[in-house]
Amino acid sequence: MSNIYEERATMIAAGELQSFVPFGREHCKNHPNAVNLQLRQLQPASELWSSDGAAGLVGSLQEVTLQEKEREWWLLSKGSSEDSDQMEYEEELFSAGNMVIWSRGSTSQASYVYKAFTVDSPVQQALWCNFGIPQKTKDEQDVMEQTVCIVQSHCVNVHSSTGKDFISPLPFQVSKLWPTKFGLLLERKNPASDAPPSPPREPLPTLFSMLHPLDEIAPVVCRPTGLFEAARVQYVSDSTMKIIFTNCQPSIVMTYDTVQGLHSVWVLRKVTPDEQSSVLKCTEPVATPQGLMPHSFLTTHLRNVSRMDSPSSPFHCHALHNQNRMASSPGLHSRTHSPSISSMAALSRSHSPGLAAPSFPGAARFNMSYHSSSPRGHPFLPSPNSTANGSVLVSELEPILPDLCIEQLWSETASSSKEMSCQASKVFITSDLCDNKYLCFLVESHQQLRCVKFIESNDPSQLIFASVATFPAKDAAPLEYIDAMLVLEANGSLVLYTGVTRVSKVFVPGLLSPSFSLSNHMTHRSTPIESVSTPANTTGRHIRRLEEVVMPSPVAELKGCTKHHETSWLDDYTFRQSVPYIQALRDPVSSRVTLELSNGKMLRITIPEIATSELVRKCLQAVRFILPKETAMKVLVKWYNIYNAPGGPSVHLEWNLFVTCFMRLMGYNTERLGWTRNLNCEVPLSPVIAPKKARPADTGSDEDWDYMRLSDYHRQVVFRHACGAGSVEASNTSVGEESLASSPALRLDPCAPLFPHIPALFYVLHLLYEELKLDELQRSGGRLLVGLLQQLARDLQLEEYIDLYWRDYPSFITTFKESCLIDQAQVEQMLRPSFVRAEPPCVFGWFSSCLRGEELAPFPYLPGICERTKLLVLSYALYVVGDENATSADVSKYLAKLSAGQKKTVIESGLRRQSSIKPDAPNESLAEKLVVWLTSAGFTLKDLESVPFGVALPIRDAVYQCREQPCSDWSEEVCLLIGRQDLTKQAHKVTLAKGKATLSPGLMLEAPPTTEADEEEDGMTDLNQDLIGLIWSQDLRVQEARRLLQSSRPVRVSVVQLPEVSDHEFIEEKENKLLQLCQRTMALPVGRGLFTLFSYHPVPTEPLPVPKLNLTGRASPQNTMVDLNSGNIDVPPNMTSWSSFHNGVAAGLKIAPASQVDSAWIAYNKPKSPELANEYAGFLMALGLNGHLTKLATLNIHDYLTKGHEMTSIGLLLGVSAAKLSTMDMSITRLLSIHIPALLPPTSTELDVPHNVQVAAVVGVGLVYQGTGHRHNAEVLLAEIGRPPGPEMEYCTDRESYSLAAGLALGMVCLGHGSNLIGMTDLNVPEQLYQYMVGGHRRTHAGINREKHKSPSYQIKEGDTINVDVTCPGATLALAMIYLKTNNRSIADWLKAPDTMFLLDFIKPEFLLLRTLARCIIMWDEILPNSEWVSSNVPQIIQDNIGNPVVSEDLNMETLAQAHDYIIAGACMAVGFRFAGSANSDAFDCLYKFARSFMQSLMSATATVTGHYNLQTCLSMVLLALSMVMAGSGNLKVLQLCRFLHKRTSGEMNYGFHMAHHMALGLLFLGGGRYTLSTSNSAIAALLCALYPHFPAHSTDNRYHLQALRHLGVLAAEPRLLVPVDVDTLKPCYALLDVTYKETQWYEETTVELMAPTMLPELQLLKKMKVKGPRYWELSIDLSKGTQHLQSILSKDGVLYVKLRAGQLPYKDDPRGWKSLLAPNVNNRNSEVRTFKPEAISTFTSDAALVSFAEYFCKTSESMKNKQNTLALFSAILYECVTQENPEMLPTYIAIDQAVQTLEQTEMCETFALWQMRLVLELCESRLLQHRQRGGPQGRGLLLSSEFLPVMKNSADGTLDAWLSENSHVLMSYMSGQALTEEILSNMLACFLVYHAIPCHNKMSATHLEGSTSFPELLLKFSQLGVPVRALLRLGPLFLGTVLSRTGQEAC
Repeated sequence: MSNIYEERATMIAAGELQSFVPFGREHCKNHPNAVNLQLRQLQPASELWSSDGAAGLVGSLQEVTLQEKEREWWLLSKGSSEDSDQMEYEEELFSAGNMVIWSRGSTSQASYVYKAFTVDSPVQQALWCNFGIPQKTKDEQDVMEQTVCIVQSHCVNVHSSTGKDFISPLPFQVSKLWPTKFGLLLERKNPASDAPPSPPREPLPTLFSMLHPLDEIAPVVCRPTGLFEAARVQYVSDSTMKIIFTNCQPSIVMTYDTVQGLHSVWVLRKVTPDEQSSVLKCTEPVATPQGLMPHSFLTTHLRNVSRMDSPSSPFHCHALHNQNRMASSPGLHSRTHSPSISSMAALSRSHSPGLAAPSFPGAARFNMSYHSSSPRGHPFLPSPNSTANGSVLVSELEPILPDLCIEQLWSETASSSKEMSCQASKVFITSDLCDNKYLCFLVESHQQLRCVKFIESNDPSQLIFASVATFPAKDAAPLEYIDAMLVLEANGSLVLYTGVTRVSKVFVPGLLSPSFSLSNHMTHRSTPIESVSTPANTTGRHIRRLEEVVMPSPVAELKGCTKHHETSWLDDYTFRQSVPYIQALRDPVSSRVTLELSNGKMLRITIPEIATSELVRKCLQAVRFILPKETAMKVLVKWYNIYNAPGGPSVHLEWNLFVTCFMRLMGYNTERLGWTRNLNCEVPLSPVIAPKKARPADTGSDEDWDYMRLSDYHRQVVFRHACGAGSVEASNTSVGEESLASSPALRLDPCAPLFPHIPALFYVLHLLYEELKLDELQRSGGRLLVGLLQQLARDLQLEEYIDLYWRDYPSFITTFKESCLIDQAQVEQMLRPSFVRAEPPCVFGWFSSCLRGEELAPFPYLPGICERTKLLVLSYALYVVGDENATSADVSKYLAKLSAGQKKTVIESGLRRQSSIKPDAPNESLAEKLVVWLTSAGFTLKDLESVPFGVALPIRDAVYQCREQPCSDWSEEVCLLIGRQDLTKQAHKVTLAKGKATLSPGLMLEAPPTTEADEEEDGMTDLNQDLIGLIWSQDLRVQEARRLLQSSRPVRVSVVQLPEVSDHEFIEEKENKLLQLCQRTMALPVGRGLFTLFSYHPVPTEPLPVPKLNLTGRASPQNTMVDLNSGNIDVPPNMTSWSSFHNGVAAGLKIAPASQVDSAWIAYNKPKSPELANEYAGFLMALGLNGHLTKLATLNIHDYLTKGHEMTSIGLLLGVSAAKLSTMDMSITRLLSIHIPALLPPTSTELDVPHNVQVAAVVGVGLVYQGTGHRHNAEVLLAEIGRPPGPEMEYCTDRESYSLAAGLALGMVCLGHGSNLIGMTDLNVPEQLYQYMVGGHRRTHAGINREKHKSPSYQIKEGDTINVDVTCPGATLALAMIYLKTNNRSIADWLKAPDTMFLLDFIKPEFLLLRTLARCIIMWDEILPNSEWVSSNVPQIIQDNIGNPVVSEDLNMETLAQAHDYIIAGACMAVGFRFAGSANSDAFDCLYKFARSFMQSLMSATATVTGHYNLQTCLSMVLLALSMVMAGSGNLKVLQLCRFLHKRTSGEMNYGFHMAHHMALGLLFLGGGRYTLSTSNSAIAALLCALYPHFPAHSTDNRYHLQALRHLGVLAAEPRLLVPVDVDTLKPCYALLDVTYKETQWYEETTVELMAPTMLPELQLLKKMKVKGPRYWELSIDLSKGTQHLQSILSKDGVLYVKLRAGQLPYKDDPRGWKSLLAPNVNNRNSEVRTFKPEAISTFTSDAALVSFAEYFCKTSESMKNKQNTLALFSAILYECVTQENPEMLPTYIAIDQAVQTLEQTEMCETFALWQMRLVLELCESRLLQHRQRGGPQGRGLLLSSEFLPVMKNSADGTLDAWLSENSHVLMSYMSGQALTEEILSNMLACFLVYHAIPCHNKMSATHLEGSTSFPELLLKFSQLGVPVRALLRLGPLFLGTVLSRTGQEAC
């Protein structure tokens, strides 16, 4: 191997040949657009290259610039899909003409078109690029989005894989685009060549970046590494610098300087703020206007020079420029310079090609590097990197901020040769087998490949570039998958390199090297270079040359290889036709590459990988890890060649080949070792190929001869003679062993390359063996490895290791006898690393000591290779030893990491990274810690299944514990590991399937039969019926509510025609009745909006269905139509305008906030007919309330507002404000200010804004600034409450609603601030409000609008006092909201109801309602849910006189009665607010009582005293309060009240009362029972706006309160319904919950039991929530840590996934729990097992594996008749597993049973299962478990059932004891160190030693056990050895003789 030519001569075969045609080309031909594009005549690219033939064309196709009509090119890359299970595939991007085709294909799937694009003009370039989409928060990583960029001459089309399209116009001609880590780099085309001389300007930047298709294109700056440290950052404006390569990871750019011919590498990074500012500072504009004559420029030039301390004059400079231009044709020899300046120029250039702009004292800088050609033809133009740092633009324009900066890392050293280097045609990054990275570039003019090694330093932006290696090459391509690159040499042969190490030639079947027919052209090279003949090539005349192969020296090869010769043979046409040869390589993807042949065809080949079998791969990793890099590289290359020789071994013989190869490299003679010779017999190599693998080079050596002599072919021939053809068996055994016995001792060859490293290699392979033992799937590999290990252990004389291997595989190891001698002198040559221990590390032994609680030494492991060892060792340390820091701080206590001078840093950081993932919750149990840590390390259930059962048991135990009591906020992976599908699904956040799909008819309650047409219309069909059927399963209350709220069907008009009534009068009577009914119909939509809230997910392609508002009637009995438009009666104008607005809102509120709604869909819903404009206005408002209006483009908002439609403006302003609730959004503020005169500057023109729009805008300000305490807005709104009427008609009508709106808005802005109004003390807000409330002298109007209010109104005479009737409601509510929940008694006392008759006369009774409500919600904590508290709000004077028959005359009874009723109603409202959404039973009883009393008053005669209207108002308010408390609960009593009031349509019942009653009904079933009300400040503010106690008198009445505000109540709704969903059926179900309330001042910590689906209380009141057993798996959510988790569950439809436990039935099927299979005879366990029928399994579990296990292993069948015991055992095991819910233990039970049976039959040939058995027993006896059983809540033991294990232990003990009593001599002879002969004895002995944990005989003999005389003495010695007592009881008698045998047995 020392001879390099042996490597040179090797050869490997390429696989998977296919002819290659770009997929896109075929697709283009069939593309429908092909006719227009004339693609059918497209000349294939291959013909284009071959016709031209110059080497420059071989590179990337994008360089091909033929003046053809069409061009084609393509890129290939490796695609990876998001879903990991899919295989990797290849992607192709093909472009031709105007088309780009993106296709994909993989080994398993044919290519298919993924996307195809057709653009308007010819495609200039197409490429993939990943753009980063910045996230909202700074800390989050940008999300990368894969896109295709298609470059046309004037723009770039960007298409993302998610379907977004962008078009970015290009502001200049682009020569090429480059993808980078940050986005695109654009190279500007340099117009220097063709531009006529023009007045000079600054050179423009040549390099620009675009970080996202929507971003500005910005110039790139560079930071030169110059001589002068002060070198300024400047724009890249050097036209001589061309980019030739960009890369993302690491982010680098490679450029080529066309003048100097040097390549440089730059790092590309984001620009720093300092660099940005410095670039902008120093771009002083020196640009001159076009018309100026050049001489003025010359003067500035001169001035610049004179400032500079420069030796040269400008004229000198001019001369230089000219000379430069003359000498700059690239073909001539390098140019000359004036001696005075060349040194400086060269200096500057070499440090920073084309960019050095050193800074000098003085304003201007001038460039010293004079030899860059001038970009335009003018002699006086400064060179491209000159003064003022290349200011980009003319002075007037503001500069564009640069985004990216390039900083130079490396530059080629100028070559001394005469010939200048050409631009590299191909650049790529490759790495070698030892992870060194190289940047390679192919310089075609020199036919050489240059490789620069680079190292990534800690700073990611700094790469350290090391040496450059060059070797001759015509072309090259990287193969990243196998860490190698393919090089096409000048003579046409393919060679594989890894990094700069040559591996071998690559043989492509069917292709010849082109060297054969070259001899007649190249006279100086008469010998053929290298060739191979195979049966595929029939050209016989070349075979003769094979024997005389001579290798010319590589130098000669290079010299001969000049352009002249190459073209001469390229033109030999006859040769080209006869044999195609490889002309170029292209499109490498992972390990595949395309060969371009000389005949225009293309072949795709695969280069084989380094190893196929997992075992060999792991061994190679270990070898690479431990050896020095150079040795490792040699070994890997050697192995690669042997393994991949043409016709190499099949996969299952790979291991044999590996062993042979490695042992040879270590110095073994594998021919003479019996077992390796047998391996070789299994590797059949054809005799033709065998010698070829070992073909000698031209300088032969003895080693080569040995290689020949040892070759497989030679050995096979010799063997045939030796053994004779007949006795094949003899050849393996007898003859071989005799000859071995007679031959001299086997020796190792100390010159072998791996000889010095044998101990280290042995140790790492041993650790690998221990790793394989921990994986059931790779244990067979361990058995293979043991053969190699035992040989090395014998030769290194490591007795304990051999003992360990023998114990693992007793029958296998005893077959090996031979060992090789190593001389003492040679032993000293071996490097023995410090980490190799004499005592073998045994991983099972380590776990065993862990369980027994002994002292532990750290276990050695190989980072990156022995990952399973690391995981399991740390798991035991954490869980069994109980060290909480085992996985973080104390890793080194348990693991000793081997370091081998490689890869140290990487691994350590990896460990640290993993441990930092761990959530640090102090009260986590060890089990939880373990499970979370394992998941963070990537450990899954699949991995757990492959861990041996004994080792896995503690982990399974931890998993089971966590499964019983999981933490609700674990990640999806953790839940998967613990096997809780319900939690996994929860974490996966899947919502219930929406819409019609879930309406299975079986689950729907029988609704009243309705026809399809009706179903569709009423707008309430989208409620989830499954859910409603669960919540209200006993009755049809939802159907009833639907009936009451539907407005799409005609109403029944029942009027009886009396005899005296004429027909005409009767018609009028019917129409009047209909008009009354219509008042009700028009009020329904407000309630319907609340009822169907957020229940629908719209389809983006369909408009939103809006139910009709039907105002017609049907008269019985003939069912005739009654219509209001007949003209018989007067109908108010615009009667339906507001009701259709409400109808639109109701329809829009159905849309759930989580729906996909975009601007286009909103506009798409715009109705065609103007009649529906009001409905659309309502729809817009609704979209604002559910948050979708933020998606509406500003342009559309502007569009809608300019239409001037009043309703649209109201809906839009309120909607946008609600969507931007308390954001202080500036753009919305501007929008609102235009509509509020008070917010406009005093000089602005007066806009004619409709009054209602002003009201909406004022409330909008309150919403946008809610809770912010914004000073300016508060001041304006305070003034607006008392806005006086103006001189003309303005501000005169409906003033009350404006004042109220200003009050509400002021309250919202200062919501809950109380007396802490920062910076508003001078406004005296509370005093001013108090004055508005009680009246008084008007203050002068301060502020900007005082001019407007100078002159009094001509309409209204108000004088200078405040009009309390206008201002009182707004002021009262403003005070209530500002002091909300502050319990401020002084303010509350202002609001007390007056307690004298005189004062009562001065106040409107309905204002008393407002005052009482305001006072109560300020004193929030004093509200109590009982009637005593409600009545306590009534002043004494009223209490004394109400209901009193004798009343004094000075009291006005009417006033008192009205005051009493309104105060009671106000207090009831307060109770409603305080207990909103709580369903508090006390509050309900109290309010219900008052509602009934108001209803009775209405019926009674006394109603006239108070007045019907007042009583009705009070009743409506109490009803609303009731439904607020019971919101979402669908309470029947409230429903009955609503239904009763629904039927009353005559008399005083006006539109407003109907609205109130149906709002109450809507709140009662809020969101179909999924939503309820919140009591947050914001919610209360919204409810105050919506439930203002003055309802409109008729449908167009907005005098006191704007109707649109009724919908703001939606802002108070919050989802609090929790719906358990069975994870298996995905159907909602019932489940028991325990909900624990936190302690408060009113009650202690309480736990209530609820049956879900149920409304939860407000989350801040809760401490924890838990799904209770026994039917479902328990799950608790701890709310003391934070409510986010539960909130996210509730907001996603409240779906909480639950999982039924085995044998349980859901509550729906089995309400009492009597049908459960576990219910009968629970007490007697055994009878239960006997009665368990395997058929019943399906009721316990739906797991297919368990069901089939029962089917095949637990039922008596013909074949199983004689195995009744086994059947019974299996049934019992299955029953145990299923009922205890740990089916994963089934394999463990069976494995234990198998192990014991095998032991009983003495058939154990490997002791693996006994090891596991021993670990299981040790775990059960461990302190860990005993402690847990004492302290555990259920006193549960481990997973294994209590009866099973003792039986098995007993059986195993019995078998081994029986053996011992017969064969004690065997054990004694082992103790004395004698060898064993018989196989069966040997096996059983190994079993005994393993099972009883008896140490190696060396240790036993060291403690002198034989000399012991007493049991205690033995006990002491044994405990030092760590032998368990149970083993001592068996060994004691042997050591002490028979004396103690009796006592020992008794003790046993």
